[in-house]
Amino acid sequence: MHRRDFLLGSGLSAAGLAAAQAQQAQQVQQAKTLRYGFPVAETGFDPAQINDLYSRTIVANILEAPYTYDYLARPVALKPCTAAALPEVGDDYRTFTIRLRPGIYFADDPAFGGQRRELTAADYVYSIKRFFDPRTKSPLYNTFERAGILGMAGLRAQAQKTGRFDYDREVEGLRAPDRYTLQVRLQEPRPRFVNLLADHAVAGAVAREVVEFHGDAIMQHPVGTGPFRLTQWRRSSRLVLERNPGYRPDFYDEQPAAGDAAAAAIAGRLRGRRLPMVDRVEVYIVEESQPLWLAFLNGEHDLIGNVPQEFVGTAAPDGVLAPGLARRGLRIDRQVVSSIAFTYFNMDDPVVGGYTPPQVALRRALGLAWDVEEEIRLLWHGQAVLAQGPIPPRTSGYDPAWVSGMNVFDRPRAKALLDTYGFVDRDGDGWRERPDGSPLVLELASAPDRRGRETQQLWKRNMDAVGIRMAFRYGQWPELLRQARAGRMMLWQLGNSASSPDGGEFLDLVYGPNKGYGNFSRFDLPAFNGPG
Repeated sequence: MHRRDFLLGSGLSAAGLAAAQAQQAQQVQQAKTLRYGFPVAETGFDPAQINDLYSRTIVANILEAPYTYDYLARPVALKPCTAAALPEVGDDYRTFTIRLRPGIYFADDPAFGGQRRELTAADYVYSIKRFFDPRTKSPLYNTFERAGILGMAGLRAQAQKTGRFDYDREVEGLRAPDRYTLQVRLQEPRPRFVNLLADHAVAGAVAREVVEFHGDAIMQHPVGTGPFRLTQWRRSSRLVLERNPGYRPDFYDEQPAAGDAAAAAIAGRLRGRRLPMVDRVEVYIVEESQPLWLAFLNGEHDLIGNVPQEFVGTAAPDGVLAPGLARRGLRIDRQVVSSIAFTYFNMDDPVVGGYTPPQVALRRALGLAWDVEEEIRLLWHGQAVLAQGPIPPRTSGYDPAWVSGMNVFDRPRAKALLDTYGFVDRDGDGWRERPDGSPLVLELASAPDRRGRETQQLWKRNMDAVGIRMAFRYGQWPELLRQARAGRMMLWQLGNSASSPDGGEFLDLVYGPNKGYGNFSRFDLPAFNGPG
């Protein structure tokens, strides 16, 4: 779900089904209200503290980065948002100078004392510094740390010693030489750095007054320059976004690729219309897939982010929209998205972690014992393709011809590998033990919903077949996320979606210094981490 979808009041599901009933669309146009069903609860709305899809979806419609993407352009193209033009690049992609447009204002908030508050370059300096503040514990700290902004490592190190981050100290690599100019200097050439400045949910500007005014409650009070503002929030239940009355004049002007007739039709229909095109967005959290789907079909939701996997076969058998749904005005557009789904092992866990040959062999055997084609058939209902690595399609570094050889299903090899390294049944109870004789029990975390239960059943069936006992931990998404960051889960299955064309961001999932942030597996291999 992109920021564009809130602006337009429409969007496509990741499974490929467009939510646009004709009668519903007419109602939305009259009331200018978009009702959207989330299958997972949000965690909060502070860009420096979040990294989950659903929280980011909300934040991206409230805050604004200097740049954004032309969503119809192919290949992907950047365009200015709060910036006046594309960045001035110098020193072989080490220096980026961004000129902001004057006259852009934050939405009203008590933190501003009743005064209009203009966006300035200093707001972006402050917002980026927050990712380096140890007290923030940002899951995206590593993203900025690896960018190599000159002086920021020293500023963070000082804060770790003193317990206080000095936001007023100017550093060489992050400056606002004047009110509307932001300058970033990097240690090394990074041509793709500008992509980071096009992610509203990451590089969106926050005002220092707002952060200091709301303090520890800042996760509940997003205030930005974007098209919407958060007016109601019942945690894990309902959110309401309303049009920001102070939002500047902004008009639809996407540029489709030559020869893309479908995109050209969209652009022709919408070009010149003022954004946002809806006045209000109501978001409802419905974590069970059947109620979510039925609510959509009954007209209670105008949009859902994904068609629940178990209903794809009836909604679009063989990839063709069911006639009954077609008569109701729905559309279909199936494509592989820039996302991956994976199960990680906690490398610090005493049962499945570690880098010794027996532990490596255990994880390899578990991979061989997992029938991924069965997973695609039963859990994804055919709406997935086998991934060969962590980098998804349509991002830099993706090679459609490359085959990793690491996702082969071979149960006899799995058993042989376990036997060879001493993971055998020592007491005759039918379950394998570890080489030292201690129990070998895998614990998988999952949500207490239908998808979670089906995942557990598949894991149990696959592991039973090789003599490995399974246990399960249950929790809602926000709690599971907290446990993952703290390294308290053995195995967890989740996904990751591209927020930019840079496939390198997916490698952060296994970058050692990113442990406790985005690296939930806590994988830490010096040969992969590189120097430094």
